[in-house]
Amino acid sequence: MPAQEAFAVAQPRVAAGALFRDENGRILLVKPTYKERWDIPGGYVEPGETPRQACGREVMEELALDRPVGRLLAVDWAPMPGEGDKLLFVFDGGQLDESEIEQIALPPEELKAFKFFEQGELSEVLTARLIRRITAASAALAGGDVAYLEAGHEPAPSQIASKS
Repeated sequence: MPAQEAFAVAQPRVAAGALFRDENGRILLVKPTYKERWDIPGGYVEPGETPRQACGREVMEELALDRPVGRLLAVDWAPMPGEGDKLLFVFDGGQLDESEIEQIALPPEELKAFKFFEQGELSEVLTARLIRRITAASAALAGGDVAYLEAGHEPAPSQIASKS
């Protein structure tokens, strides 16, 4: 292909978030000012930043918590009609103790509230896709492998064609 010919490649938006739990295993969610549903803490990766760095920065900006970012739990290829493709990373935020929870300070222009939810309560406040992502991340946290998802679902195994 001549150098001046361009070809189409995916250019997803990349975001990273953290899965935090309290001592009872409930999941921390934040309520953004700019959308209807709750979400996990996190946000878009900025130029020159890795997903792990973005997660740490977003946790500091959104919760005022300076904590190490734990291991990768899930990756989700998430095409969004009207928004384009997204590549979403979920990292282990760890368990927050009572003193850390008391230190949380939300930026009022970005977040209205935070709350810990039981797994069974998530369907009341989250999209099905995010529930599946959190469920897969929780399974990885409990000792499973990193979850790879496509639109929130574990894809069926596929054959890779070999060239002979």
